[in-house]
Amino acid sequence: MFVVCLLSRYMEAPTKQHLLAAKRVLRFLKGTLTSGIWYKRENGEGSLLGYTDSDYAGDSDDRKSTSGYIFFLAGGAVSWASKKQPVVTLSTTEAEFVAAAYCAAQAVWLRRVLTEIGWESSVKKATEIRCDNSSTIKLSRNPVLHGRSKHIDVRFHFLRELVRDEVVELQQCGTREQVADIMTKALSQEAFHRLRAELGMCDLSEFEDQ
Repeated sequence: MFVVCLLSRYMEAPTKQHLLAAKRVLRFLKGTLTSGIWYKRENGEGSLLGYTDSDYAGDSDDRKSTSGYIFFLAGGAVSWASKKQPVVTLSTTEAEFVAAAYCAAQAVWLRRVLTEIGWESSVKKATEIRCDNSSTIKLSRNPVLHGRSKHIDVRFHFLRELVRDEVVELQQCGTREQVADIMTKALSQEAFHRLRAELGMCDLSEFEDQ
């Protein structure tokens, strides 16, 4: 997801390097045709769980950050995205706050969809969103606009209202446990395979005889 987001930024004037990267993506897809997400049957519908992360100033061309989020239900990922932020942020806290706002907006939409299909029990409580930046969590709970947040675009401050109204709840998680990391930056092979497994990805050919 991340590499597709990255390549799409150069569609207007791609170079040979971008074409080689795109071919590498296609080779990866060809080699993982039997891979898929395995969803587990649970007692009840389970709870919606989200992860949000950002790569601060990851774009070397304009220093904009990349937002990423993943939502889980029934043991597997059900919604995910990797997106370049539309504004230049001045700190990691701001970048994470913008990413969390995008994630919260998706949470609102997913909660409505789940309610419409009769899965109200999965959204009875505030949807938990895990973030590895403690300053962002504190900022989401603070109704006062102070120096650390005055530069953030006003459109992203609805996150505070969602936290206040207990629609979403930001919770701290360790950097290693931050699954959305796979949506924001290039990773080592070990980290990539570990996080891919966390998404619920597995070789579905193993289940053909079951």
